Amino acid sequence: MSTRVLPSTLAAAALVATSAFAQQTYKAPRTSDGKPNINGIWQAMNTADWDLRAHAASQGPVLSLGAEFSVPPGAGVIDGEGTIPYLPAAAEQQKKNFANRLTLDPEVKCYMGGVPRSTYMPYPLQIIQSTHAIMIAYEYAGAVRSINMDKPTEAPVDSWMGWSNGHWEGDTLVVTVTGLNDQTWFDRAGDFHSDALHVVERYTPRSSDTLMYEATIEDPKVFSRPWKLSMPLYRHVEKNAQLLEFKCVEFAEELIYGPLRKQPKGSR
Repeated sequence: MSTRVLPSTLAAAALVATSAFAQQTYKAPRTSDGKPNINGIWQAMNTADWDLRAHAASQGPVLSLGAEFSVPPGAGVIDGEGTIPYLPAAAEQQKKNFANRLTLDPEVKCYMGGVPRSTYMPYPLQIIQSTHAIMIAYEYAGAVRSINMDKPTEAPVDSWMGWSNGHWEGDTLVVTVTGLNDQTWFDRAGDFHSDALHVVERYTPRSSDTLMYEATIEDPKVFSRPWKLSMPLYRHVEKNAQLLEFKCVEFAEELIYGPLRKQPKGSR
């Protein structure tokens, strides 16, 4: 018995094959030292900052805001089964974090996003290359990190954005991040880590205007095994593309310090 193949099916198969071939053969432009040129302003276009996992739309944490600041749906960015392999006690802590996210999420207080969260927060970032270092500047909170491209060095202290050592594997920039403190979260859903967090990032040019971003997460204090998230980053191509100022500290001052304000005499 013969099977008829619809023209639309053939067209779809050809499109997939062409796309796969293009991804395999794309050659990024080069900098003066022969490395892939990934300079530019990039941004993730997903809902990973709300929740790394696949999730439906839902009510936000402030009921009085109605549909504003509600949670948009997302397909998830975690590879494999799409779950985070928490140890039992850590899984319970994540639930507590989520329940108290309105006060505990570091983003609420304008603390820097850390790695990898800063990459997929809903703000652009800028990559600036040189031979010995690559700088990534983030619009959110004015965060900046420098990736050492020479001999790897040790983190002098733990910090919000950690300590980054990088090297090239073909056209892929591989960055090992250590020295991260335990104060950042992965998203607004309360997903967290300890000070043992170790992240390996991979930035691979996919086309002239897209980078594939991967981050492998390892933290034996919190997770039973390493796990990975991945997503595309898109280049801003508008003529006036730039990072604008988003210094949010002043927006969080009342939340953080308001209760400490000295009350006038006679007030309660």
